[in-house]
Amino acid sequence: MLTRQRKQHILEVLRRSGQLIAKDLSEELGLSEDTVRRDLRELAAEGLLQRVHGGALPASPAMGDLAARSAVAPDEKRLIGRTAAGMVQSGQVVILDGGTTAVQIVRHLSPALKATVVTHSPTVAVALEALPSIEVILIGGRLFRHSMVAVGAPAIEAISRIRADIYFMGVTGIHAEFGLTTGDFEEAHVKRALSASAAETIVLASPEKLNAVSPYRIAPIGEITGMIVASSTRRRVLAPFERAKVTITKAATE
Repeated sequence: MLTRQRKQHILEVLRRSGQLIAKDLSEELGLSEDTVRRDLRELAAEGLLQRVHGGALPASPAMGDLAARSAVAPDEKRLIGRTAAGMVQSGQVVILDGGTTAVQIVRHLSPALKATVVTHSPTVAVALEALPSIEVILIGGRLFRHSMVAVGAPAIEAISRIRADIYFMGVTGIHAEFGLTTGDFEEAHVKRALSASAAETIVLASPEKLNAVSPYRIAPIGEITGMIVASSTRRRVLAPFERAKVTITKAATE
């Protein structure tokens, strides 16, 4: 089997099964594990999969830049954002992460809502300008342009002084075994701090993030309160999260 054919087969196995074990694949194809691992390294370098101990998992499509992420599952993100907005109650202190789904939450908040929103995303803060009844606290730090959020020690120090009711977390990967992941080391630290400062953490789980993995772990799946998923998400995709006792809310359709 040619290298190109092997790589196509690897990606097909990942698409079909959601994971790949290097030893099993080497036995199936009659190849050495070194050959399989080399293929996995090259595919990982192209951003087509995420290597883990013993094999590989699908890479998250949510690892692209902001413009690319905006084009991924826009309808699902809008409905997830609307459902999350409906969870916010008057008088609450709410943390909103950065990202395209968080902006959808802002767009669906009631103009009459009186609450405080904490965010480390200038994009989200600007979107909140249209809601005069909401007090906005903007966390500062070094701007991580890929996600348009503040990161670094000053951001984490400021976050530690906040006690919020709920945090809507954005991630690039959600996996029942490997947990919540993102593509940047510092951003993972900030997300952990935000979660620790909130009584509840709800993950915004658009379809491309489910059962995908990114390089940096934020937290195990058991540390979150729940997740909001698209209404069309299949039961078999959600089954591992249900076994992990995660509360799953399906976004309301129009």
